[in-house]
Amino acid sequence: MAEPADSSGDNTQGTEDFLAVKNESQQDIEMSPPPTEYEALSAQLKQQPHDPNAWKRLISLAEESGNLDKVRASFDALLQQYPNTSSAQIRYIGHFLQDPSLFGEAEDLFKKFLVKSPEVDLWKFYLTYVRRVNATPSTRDAVRKSYEFAVNHIGQDKDSGDIWRDYIQFLRSGETTTTWEEQQKMDALRKVYHRAVQIPLECVETLWQELESFENNLNRITAKKFMSDLSPGYIQARTTFRQIINHMGMTILSSPSVSSTRPELVLPALPTFNTSERTLVGKWKSYLKWEETNPLMLEEKDKSVLVSRIQSIYRKALIRMRYYPEIWFMAYTWLNSVGKHDEAITILKAGIEANPASYLLAFAYAEALEVKEAFAEVHSQYDRLLGVLSAKLEELEARIKTEASQNASDSFTSTDLGDLNSQSQSSPLTKQPSDEKTPKPSELRERRTEYGLAYNMYMRFGRRAEGIKSSRAIFGRARKDRWTPWEVYEAAALMEYHCSQDGAGVGSRIFEKGLELFADEVEFVLRYLGFLISINDKINARALFERVIGTFVPDRARPLWERWARYEYQYGDLNASLQLEKRIAEVYPLDPPIKRFAQRHTYLGTDAIAAQDLGFTLARKASETLARTETNATIAPSNSGSGGNGGGSGSNNNIASHKRAVSPDYRKREERGGGGSGDYPQSHKRARGMSPPPPRSERDRDRWDPPPSSRRRHSPPPPSWEREGRDRAPLPPPREEEKPKVASLPNVISWFIGELPTPSSFDGPVFRTEDLMNLFRNAVIPSSGRSKSPPPPTPPRT
Repeated sequence: MAEPADSSGDNTQGTEDFLAVKNESQQDIEMSPPPTEYEALSAQLKQQPHDPNAWKRLISLAEESGNLDKVRASFDALLQQYPNTSSAQIRYIGHFLQDPSLFGEAEDLFKKFLVKSPEVDLWKFYLTYVRRVNATPSTRDAVRKSYEFAVNHIGQDKDSGDIWRDYIQFLRSGETTTTWEEQQKMDALRKVYHRAVQIPLECVETLWQELESFENNLNRITAKKFMSDLSPGYIQARTTFRQIINHMGMTILSSPSVSSTRPELVLPALPTFNTSERTLVGKWKSYLKWEETNPLMLEEKDKSVLVSRIQSIYRKALIRMRYYPEIWFMAYTWLNSVGKHDEAITILKAGIEANPASYLLAFAYAEALEVKEAFAEVHSQYDRLLGVLSAKLEELEARIKTEASQNASDSFTSTDLGDLNSQSQSSPLTKQPSDEKTPKPSELRERRTEYGLAYNMYMRFGRRAEGIKSSRAIFGRARKDRWTPWEVYEAAALMEYHCSQDGAGVGSRIFEKGLELFADEVEFVLRYLGFLISINDKINARALFERVIGTFVPDRARPLWERWARYEYQYGDLNASLQLEKRIAEVYPLDPPIKRFAQRHTYLGTDAIAAQDLGFTLARKASETLARTETNATIAPSNSGSGGNGGGSGSNNNIASHKRAVSPDYRKREERGGGGSGDYPQSHKRARGMSPPPPRSERDRDRWDPPPSSRRRHSPPPPSWEREGRDRAPLPPPREEEKPKVASLPNVISWFIGELPTPSSFDGPVFRTEDLMNLFRNAVIPSSGRSKSPPPPTPPRT
């Protein structure tokens, strides 16, 4: 029977065919042109979108090309990354105002941007366009409606004064043919004026003067009544405007200037949290909280105006401080407080889109969804957060490895062979395995711990919303994650202990699983040991201690020794305590015996041995008394220095009695001719009140220094005597042959102190500081229209 052809033949591609395909692919690569700068920037910004300079360059390239499709694509991508950026929106719309045939597209963009924008400059740009296309008298009503539309949205902004003035000028320019039309015009002007002068505008004083002139020209009698009714609101608006400037300043709150259809792009950058940025955040927080206190004193009937005003200010803050989650959270909290819960959720979503790795916004959004019982969305939210944080950890690890390899190669090339040999000979061979491991970078370790916090919050949600089984499922997922830190194991074990039936057994098993991965983490072992002690499982606690204590070097093992020693001291027998102290003395031979003995007789921070028998309490009181004595001797007036020799007049004696006595050190220097040698050398520093401590060999007889141990966040607090010994230097023995030295001061300072009057000489009124500050804060100082005088000319140098 014949076999079918090619059923099991060799299907491998021939060598010639393979080479032909390879040559064709290489030719295709060679023939394809290299990417342009615009294409390269577009690809770069997809990977790294937080680069303002790259975005500016991309927009410039698109505009220089003259291709509207590129312009649309570039600006759409930019505004997706930086929403509501008015400078980009104006620049975008400007490309469709050069050709009347494209006005329809410009109007579509206006409709898209205006309602969500709190920026005054965009509204000015819109009103300019409206007046441009509605220049005939028949379309004046459309312009008027546009002005009303604008002032209703951003009329409360302090920078909207130009819009109010343009609106008033537009109403003034209207032509009338009948008395009724003239009356309608006057009523409309009065209404706009009355609204504007009660808003904290930069030009509010000018508008008030114009209103006064306007009313007086119409009717002096009614003018007096109108101005009297509006005066409180005007004064409050003027005062509020000055307070706004004091809070933030002109440059921070003002909108970017728009001099043309191509303004400079103002894009926020990622924060570095340096001093200036923290100061800026503090100013914004202070200003926003102040605005929430209703500084305009708006009544309850005007609550909608107040809410609209504060909401507009928060929108402006979120544009400028886009990458600061704290500002987003403030906006969310305020919206919730005024009952706008749906808008508050929208703010959180927008904040998370801008700051996807923010713990603050992610946790707030998860809790808001949990309150609404949208549990599926909460799971999605935590999945998203963990994915973002995991990607950042991968990126950080890759960067650290790259930097480490570069540093290693650089150090290798710069190190000669002799250095390498000396290093290899000096390498200790007696180090324990745990000490030979390369320490993890602190930044990566901190980020990993924070990553575990997300899992812990996720498990809490699962237990609260869906029960302990959901929490176990989340922990099961965390165990498979390579970035899960030991804190997640501890949290899961404690959750089982407190929330399940066999809590102690399940918790112990989780700790044991964690020990397989984190046996080299002293903090985790310490937590495991504390857990076993807390559930009174002394057998397993002792077994754990003996199993792990030998795997750590003495410096790292000290917290474990201290924890187990406290347990033995409180609940063990004396022989076991003495044996443990013997082992500790072998590991830490420099610790004095009295230290361990006193620790054995301490409870809840009460250390009577250190306080009474070692004199720490008396030493502390003596040092405080000595400090007070030195201060009084240096500053307090002297009786001998305040009086004269009896030869002066009564007026001179009275003047002398109201001056501080000259420093004794200054008087001695004057008697010696002001020389800087001898026992009283000139010095610009106070002498220390205490002598240097005695040598270590003498100090160890009665006291001890705390051993050099690395305290961590979760380590138990040091005993009270260690704190006393650290905070206070031991007192030296008194020396009879030495007289106490008076603290010396420079001549000028001593003379200045001597010239000051004594506190008892003041017989004037005493003001309460709070009342005085409130008076200054609420004072209304009338401004003058005069410009500031120029500074005096700089005198010529001689």
